[in-house]
Amino acid sequence: MSTALRVDSGTPFGLMEFRNRCKRAQGSIHRVQTRHDISIPEQSILTRRCRGLVWTWAHKHPLINPKSPREKQLLVLETESAITCVGSFSCCGNSPLRDSPGKQRSKEPSPLQLYSHKSCSAILNNNMEPNCPEILYEIEEESSVFPKLVLDPVDSDYIYLSFANEVRRIQVANCNKYGSCKECLSAKDPHCGWCYLSKRCTLKGNCSHSDNSRDWVNISHEADKCHTIQIRLIGRNEPICNISIEPLWISVLGKRDVIIKGANFTEASNITVVLTGTSSCKQDNIQVSKVLNDTHVRFSLPPRRKEAKSVCIKANGRKCSPPITVYYVSEPSCTKMEPNITWASGGRKITLFGRNFNVTDSVIISDDERLKFTVSGCPGSTSPCSFLTPDVSLSKGCKIVNVSLKVENVLIPCIKLQYCPDPIFIDYQLHTEMDPHLELKLYKKNDILDISENEIGVTLTHMMNDIRLEPIIFSVQNITKTPDHTTILCKVKRKKPGKIELSTVEVWVIQKKSSHKYLYVLTLLPILLLGVIVVAIIVTRYKSKQLTRKLSQQIELLECEIRKKIRDGFAELQMDQSDVVDSFGTVPFLDYKHFALRTFFPEVNGFCLIFDESLTMLHALICNKDFLVTLIHTLEKQKNFSVKDRCLFASFLTIALQSKLVYLTHILEVLTRDLMEQSSNTQPKLMLRRTESVVEKLLTNWMSVCLSGFLRETVGEPFYKLVTALNQRINKGPVDVTTCKALYTLNEDWLLWQVTEFKSVALNVFFEKIPEDECADTCLDIEANVLDCDTIEQAKEKIFQAFLNKNGSLYGLQLREIGLELQSGAQQKELLDIDGSSVILEDGITKLNTIVHALSPFSYCLDVEYSNKHCHLILPDSQEPQGAMHKGKQKFEVKEMYLTKLLSTKVAIHLVVENLFKSIWSLPNNKAPIAIKYFFDFLDAQAESKKITDPDVVHIWKTNSLPLRFWVNILKNPQFVFDIKKTPHIDGCLSVIAQAFMDAFSLTEQQLGKDAPTNKLLYAKDIPRYQEEVKAYYKAIRDLPLLPSEAEEFLTQESKKHENELNEDVALTEIYKYIAKYYDEIQSKLEREQGLEDAQKDLLHIKALFDEKKKCKWM
Repeated sequence: MSTALRVDSGTPFGLMEFRNRCKRAQGSIHRVQTRHDISIPEQSILTRRCRGLVWTWAHKHPLINPKSPREKQLLVLETESAITCVGSFSCCGNSPLRDSPGKQRSKEPSPLQLYSHKSCSAILNNNMEPNCPEILYEIEEESSVFPKLVLDPVDSDYIYLSFANEVRRIQVANCNKYGSCKECLSAKDPHCGWCYLSKRCTLKGNCSHSDNSRDWVNISHEADKCHTIQIRLIGRNEPICNISIEPLWISVLGKRDVIIKGANFTEASNITVVLTGTSSCKQDNIQVSKVLNDTHVRFSLPPRRKEAKSVCIKANGRKCSPPITVYYVSEPSCTKMEPNITWASGGRKITLFGRNFNVTDSVIISDDERLKFTVSGCPGSTSPCSFLTPDVSLSKGCKIVNVSLKVENVLIPCIKLQYCPDPIFIDYQLHTEMDPHLELKLYKKNDILDISENEIGVTLTHMMNDIRLEPIIFSVQNITKTPDHTTILCKVKRKKPGKIELSTVEVWVIQKKSSHKYLYVLTLLPILLLGVIVVAIIVTRYKSKQLTRKLSQQIELLECEIRKKIRDGFAELQMDQSDVVDSFGTVPFLDYKHFALRTFFPEVNGFCLIFDESLTMLHALICNKDFLVTLIHTLEKQKNFSVKDRCLFASFLTIALQSKLVYLTHILEVLTRDLMEQSSNTQPKLMLRRTESVVEKLLTNWMSVCLSGFLRETVGEPFYKLVTALNQRINKGPVDVTTCKALYTLNEDWLLWQVTEFKSVALNVFFEKIPEDECADTCLDIEANVLDCDTIEQAKEKIFQAFLNKNGSLYGLQLREIGLELQSGAQQKELLDIDGSSVILEDGITKLNTIVHALSPFSYCLDVEYSNKHCHLILPDSQEPQGAMHKGKQKFEVKEMYLTKLLSTKVAIHLVVENLFKSIWSLPNNKAPIAIKYFFDFLDAQAESKKITDPDVVHIWKTNSLPLRFWVNILKNPQFVFDIKKTPHIDGCLSVIAQAFMDAFSLTEQQLGKDAPTNKLLYAKDIPRYQEEVKAYYKAIRDLPLLPSEAEEFLTQESKKHENELNEDVALTEIYKYIAKYYDEIQSKLEREQGLEDAQKDLLHIKALFDEKKKCKWM
């Protein structure tokens, strides 16, 4: 809020006018607190509506008794009536007088008239001429101003203005602006006078020796006290008359070219433009720039603040012409644009909304690529402003440009405008049966231009008897947009009925407001239409038989191809089961240490370790059964003890108690009973289904420890044979390197059905002898079978496998350490997946080299740049084979036709899968593994103690504890058991086999339909037989005699067998980390439990020992 203090120079008593420039804030009205509560509306100094507030000294006002005011306070006069005369005042010494309006006194100043109007208030003299207020001090910052103005008691030439944080001393008059004695006295400012000593207009106190009345004179003296020189010009100059100014509205930036229209300009001399404003009485004298002719002159207006200024013309030494008001307004601004998109060919009418557009010189359209167009401005329009867009060339898609307003070489940003390609009209329909009306439907491609009905015009021309008739102008009724296209409905009433020959019709879609640009011309030439019809008839009659014959041949070829595919699939089902190689060499079992670590910690590599006596004490403490059970229950109650933390804690506990399996088994029994107590109240069938507690992961680890020997001795060899058979089967057909899909698989999601044509290639491979290989019997010259569609790396893997099968041992170097070289006569060529001869496909994708490419004599090396995107047989996320040039030349392929590949793979490995399943749920020598028998008996005893009579509950408990928790984990992760690398192809096949394995333990009969997943359908017929075998397996275990002593002996032997293979100190260190993290909660629980006082003391002592030690990294 800006505040201005004004002092009127024509008031004999120093009348002050105080105005407040306010801004409306959300509809509220700012109020200025004075002696009276006065409401001031939202108006600035230059606005046309204001409220007159006149302040004077209260004790000097003639209507107030001079003896009433005790202090010299300001009085606020607020006049509301229209044209109300308040009174006339004059000054004689220090005593105010009141006169009636119009009355004068000799030797006294001119009386002051106060008038008020409903829209404006002014202070007038007796000649009805308004005095111009002057800004003495303007406050730019928004600060509160106290309404009480205090006169300086020492120097009456100053007043004090109070703010929220400061007080400023302000001079009541600015006398320096008057340059002559006549100007100084004519201003009638009681505070200003002419100082003869300094020859300038000053305050009385600023004139030296001003006590002498002759040295300083003011308005109490007549103006003729000043010495004047009169000059009379003699001539016949004609006066300038009938003037007008263009434009009347300019911005605060000024205007360079302002035109004054009048008469007699060429005969006048010394033409000056006088500019006077309301915010200051100071006049601006401006010389005209150029006299254009007798009736027009040009001049420039300087930048000024927002207000109304009067302009008059002085010439030939005459008086100023009658004034004309010129309005200074703020810079133009934009609020919105309709529409905000246009087509590339331009000519669309764009409307800008905002304010003060009438001071705009032009509209500028530009972008960041040095594109710049100037379009016409908005003369005489404050808002809105309309213009036509220029044409712009678009290289691709749409473009965003900037719309700016140019005012006196200053660009004011407006709004963004989007250019898009021109609309495309694709077809039309003309309906003539609605005589006398014609209906025309135009069809246009959908776009985002949002063309309205009033923006386009549609004209139709046609011919009759080779004469072009008068065009028919349609009116656009509506525009309808559908997902496929946009329909423009046009109608017109014909003046003359008659037939329209469609072959002569031309439809023109014309852009309104710019008829020289055509969006579209749709023409049907009669000769072309007639020719097309004739040719169509001839071709239809001539080739109908040929097309029928060709179609029949194609159908026959398609049937033959499908029959061949089906026969090949049938042959595979009957013959491929003999392809499995029985000799697979030595089974590469992992040792117990790596087997246990991979089973316990599938995703963890290393842990911290501390070596000292604190670990011994911690080991002794966790051997306290009551403490350990309390510790586990306390940890599981913590909210931030996550599932991952539970699994890790269970694995660390298994390693820490590896040498005490009997004790660990007792802990497992106690925790399992507690878990049953939690599950029995809700749904007992859900127990042990997930791994959400310590005991569930502990059970998995316990099974892994106890069944490691059974897995190695009984199940390991059939399982490795299954993995080997799957590898052989998968490598028999194409395998895409990038997508990991294969033609021969059990999983439909990994089926490479797009590529079925391939050939086997026999390679004679010679291995170089390496010095490290001392075996003389090693055969270095072998024969390897690869596929013509294999990459170079795939061929190297198959060659290495052939070397292993031939010699029974691996080659001395790693696969990545050797290269493959093709020898053809004396020529040698190194084979790589990507080299100079690699093919670059669309989108910059590089196709990996294959064997057929490497053996081709037409492969040349080129110096090209390759991208990081690769493909092998198919493009990533593609349903089409790589290398197809045209869809019409592709063979008809259906994915479902190759589902027999899944069945042929299942048949090929069926015996291997059956042997594996039987090795798992069979009882060798009519004796079950001791750990399985022991835990199953424990589950039977618990069900009996809890009086659970439903046999399905116990069956589900056993299934969740053994097959689900142990065997499925092993079947899906062969790398836990063997020193091999699991590939994505093997993983997809093993997932199907593991699903079939779990379905065998289900009690419900599967209800499969035709839409069931293929992995379910593959083993649908085998599952019922497997389920019967599983029931017999469970029954046989239950019927075996109880041998508690044998179980304890077995656990003791297992503890001693693997006593030093795992580092128990590392596990104890990790267990302590959890104890330290929740130490306060554990101690609080121990305090509430009876009988654990010694354990509480031991834990406190262990914490003290651990706090003193430093940690290191266990590698």
